[in-house]
Amino acid sequence: MVTYIEHPFIRKDSIEARLYQQLLAGDVLKKGNTMIVAPTALGKTIVAVLVASDRLEKVKNSKILILSPSKPLAIQHESSFKEFLTVPCTSITGAVKTDERVKRWEESQVISATPQTVESDLLNGRYSLKDVSLIVFDECHHAVGSYSYVYLASRYVKESKFNLVLGLTASPGSDKSKIKEVCENLFIQNIVVKSEDDDDVRPYFNPVKIDWVKVKMSEELEKIKESVNKALKIRLKGLKNMGIIKTVSVSKVDILKARGRVQNRIGRSANPPKECFQAISVLSAVINIQHSLELIETQGVSTFNKYISRLRKKKTKAAKSLLLDDNFGRAVRLAFDAERNGWEHPKLRKLTNILKKELSVDSKQTKLQSTRYVKNIDENSSKIIVFTQYRDTLEMIHNKLEKEGIKSAKFFGQAAKDGEKGLTQKEQKNIIKSFKKGEFDVLISTSVAEEGIDIPAVDLVILYEPVPSEVRMIQRRGRTGRKRTGRVKVLITEGTRDEGYYWSSIRKEDRMRHQLIDPKVIEELNKTAVERMENEKKVRVLDRKVETSNKPVVYADSREGNSKVIRHLTEMEMDVKVRPMAVADYQVSDDVAIERKTAKDFVDSIMDKRLFKQATELREEFKKPLIILEGDDFYNGFINPNAVRGSIASIALDFGISIIPTRNAQDTAAMIKRIAIREQTGEKPHIQTRTDKKPVNMWEQQLFIVESLPNIGPVNAKKLLEHFGTVSKVINASENELMEVEGIGKKTAKNIRKVVDSKYLHFQNEIKDKKLI
Repeated sequence: MVTYIEHPFIRKDSIEARLYQQLLAGDVLKKGNTMIVAPTALGKTIVAVLVASDRLEKVKNSKILILSPSKPLAIQHESSFKEFLTVPCTSITGAVKTDERVKRWEESQVISATPQTVESDLLNGRYSLKDVSLIVFDECHHAVGSYSYVYLASRYVKESKFNLVLGLTASPGSDKSKIKEVCENLFIQNIVVKSEDDDDVRPYFNPVKIDWVKVKMSEELEKIKESVNKALKIRLKGLKNMGIIKTVSVSKVDILKARGRVQNRIGRSANPPKECFQAISVLSAVINIQHSLELIETQGVSTFNKYISRLRKKKTKAAKSLLLDDNFGRAVRLAFDAERNGWEHPKLRKLTNILKKELSVDSKQTKLQSTRYVKNIDENSSKIIVFTQYRDTLEMIHNKLEKEGIKSAKFFGQAAKDGEKGLTQKEQKNIIKSFKKGEFDVLISTSVAEEGIDIPAVDLVILYEPVPSEVRMIQRRGRTGRKRTGRVKVLITEGTRDEGYYWSSIRKEDRMRHQLIDPKVIEELNKTAVERMENEKKVRVLDRKVETSNKPVVYADSREGNSKVIRHLTEMEMDVKVRPMAVADYQVSDDVAIERKTAKDFVDSIMDKRLFKQATELREEFKKPLIILEGDDFYNGFINPNAVRGSIASIALDFGISIIPTRNAQDTAAMIKRIAIREQTGEKPHIQTRTDKKPVNMWEQQLFIVESLPNIGPVNAKKLLEHFGTVSKVINASENELMEVEGIGKKTAKNIRKVVDSKYLHFQNEIKDKKLI
């Protein structure tokens, strides 16, 4: 007999009482911030619901925040929590307008959201996390680097009156340092690992059987591969003779490291030798060849030929020399002939045969069920997902299945690629809906369906190629075995990198499990998390004291919203206001605006000629424009170092714009804070941000001049001009005459007269007046 969870906030008979899920929830509530590592089918969402219901009961009028890395997943969680809980639930994503997001936050107790949207709202002061009693980080392995999860966890611990963190993932990764980084970023105190082999889980879990399906390369592919290998070996020998690499037996990682070393050498030298630029070109060609080999070995001629078409469009020296190479050219001709003659990778034939066999068996079962009047046949029929790494291969598989009479649908991301539009969110939903209804037999997907897409009752997952990432292998495997025994088939080309990738993922997964259950690691995590949370709380107390005084103000362009700089500024007791700005990235006074350039952006802006246009606009709009150059690798690109040096010199000398170097985003934030304090010493000034560039029309110029007067915005500037008629009459008006205009008070009128009548101070006197020397 099935028993159900009984709780005042959980809908009656909605959650089956499974002991392991209840124990997991109890572990979180007892031990604090927890990361649960478990396969997809074990019901991690149910655990989150159980923890959430307890927090809502114990912490009156509090909120629950569930964060997910994608919009579809956020909406899916909203639906799940609505199904199980009796309290108001909603979702917040970038597709929801700002005012509506604020309304939803205020009116709901459970909010499912994308992290970037919540981060943007917090930075703009639309709401706070002070009443959030539980924050759930779904797919928490994303909490590394500058991802929004990292900032939100820190802000939550600092801001909430009663915090509890729950991280959910099928795999946090095999790299020990990455696992530690995720745990530290989310203040994790405890890790729980559950698998299908655990005694308390086994009765509820459908096992997943994995089959290797080995195929041999065809003679045609072997010939193409041989020609590509010849082109590769010639270049590798050349690099070895140049002293760039020590051996010709190198991987793609080795080549990338070698390119980095050469780029560093170019950057350090005032006049780098021509050999360095030649080496860069050869290294780029080697990367292209290595990728070509991977496509030939693991994908097929169709995918390879599409890659060659894109390579022809490139204008780089590496691409041109490669296409002129006799050996590589021979491979291209052979691949073209192979596709024209209908020759294909053995994987494609094997895949087609597997699908025909599976769907033939399924068809017989469906007929048998229909004679017995079985309802909802679509739920009992098999559903198959085919995963592939490349969109070109996806297209190839789809075309093949259509020719064979197998109904299939393509499923890929929203980003456009090579002129082909991505699928919209609505299109993705419709495809999944049709798949559930049984309108087609096979879903062919790229990595977009690995995590977060609600595709129940998938009986078979076929991997067209293995991937070296244990996280992705676990995610793909987790798509099956939810309602009955699951099966996975992995297509592997013998003697190729396919075999290496498969064993790599197996080793990494095994290493991950051993690292996670180490009691010493958990003890260390708990200790450091407690210490760091206590430090954050101390900072919160200091922040509350600082709130009574005026914090320095920094206006940031909305396009900087995802940068680490804004995050660091908010952590440095700064009042950050995010606004759309026509010129500059940051503004700290009417006179001072700052354009921030990372090394990559600076080099790119030289190449696409944006730099001097931006410098011109800065000079025209602000009296004291600044450019911050962030980082120390400005000479590591493919541009001559002298071009970089010349651009820096021109900005400083020709445009008169000061240049300030910083090491990283945190250093940039600290520098902006120091500049803001310098500019805002004394009474906190009103800063008029430039949402538009300097006006061109006469009336725009008149408004612009009047708006520059103290405490005068666009509305009052228009009123003044309408009242007095001309700019000169506004400037010459007395205090009393100014006060006749609606909205102009005594203080504003006095300040206007003071600015208009005061004698211009010499620069040195101005500095002394500000007590800066």
